[in-house]
Amino acid sequence: MFETVYQTLTNGQFLAMAATGIAIFATIISLAMPYLQTDKLTPRLKSVSGERKRLREEQKKQFEKQPVNLRGKDGGLMKQFVDKFNLYKLLAEEDISDKLKRAGLRGQAPMIMFLFFRFVMPIILFVAAMLVLFLINDFNRPVLIRFAIAVGLALIGYYLPGLFISNLISKRQLALKRAFPDTLDLLLICVEAGMSIEAAFAKVAEEIATSFLEMSEEMSLTNAELSYLPQRKIAYLNLAKRTGLEGVKAVTTALIQAERYGTPLANTLRVMAQENRDMRMSEAEKKAAGLPPKLTVPMIAFFLPVIFIVIMGPAIMRISHMF
Repeated sequence: MFETVYQTLTNGQFLAMAATGIAIFATIISLAMPYLQTDKLTPRLKSVSGERKRLREEQKKQFEKQPVNLRGKDGGLMKQFVDKFNLYKLLAEEDISDKLKRAGLRGQAPMIMFLFFRFVMPIILFVAAMLVLFLINDFNRPVLIRFAIAVGLALIGYYLPGLFISNLISKRQLALKRAFPDTLDLLLICVEAGMSIEAAFAKVAEEIATSFLEMSEEMSLTNAELSYLPQRKIAYLNLAKRTGLEGVKAVTTALIQAERYGTPLANTLRVMAQENRDMRMSEAEKKAAGLPPKLTVPMIAFFLPVIFIVIMGPAIMRISHMF
């Protein structure tokens, strides 16, 4: 039996037929494999598209639930007044829209209120000053001086809305500056965990909403723009433009370069988070170094007299009793 098997395996005709059969089978498999393989790319692209659509819907629902100061509604009578006198061309500045956004006032209503008060405040202060200086008490001043005071108050009233907006911008930028390093740390954790940049922005905005409301608003807006806008670069630039902070501009520039050249986002965020923490620490050290000169005048005015009274008081009392 073994001899028969051996003779069959060593037979040249059998080997040729076996080789031909194996070649035919391999050819059939090679031609059929592309048709038997399942398309994995199309379902993945569909899942990514579905995820982006879901993020858009969630952001849309969240913005519909936002309070009035985020979206802004129709100004009513103020809007009619502003449209009637065409105050947009008369009083609006070139960058007033950007200033309102930096102050956290978005939508049409804040712009209408700003233009309305910029038009009304000079008139109110001028009329009030004229009534006080010409009808109630002239303070023994000439007519020209009283009129000049009224005009000066009218000019102050014109600039008061702008000063109010500048004050809001300063307070908001201070809050954003304090929250930005912690926000970068959370964003770094999310990116290193495997989240996409859109999901990371959404998660961070949700987590810091109770502690840093201003930064949560900016992160939510950036997440929405990342979902809506055709290029992420535009969303990053808008974030830097809305905040007006050098640290945020540096981070957005680094994110744009990372996306352009394909460098890992985690490394970029780690470096920028450390730089922002160093900047915050240097500012704290600068304020601490400036305290001694600032404390000199209060110590001279308040501490030294008390010390002299405590030291010299008993001696003065004894001398007064002696005489």
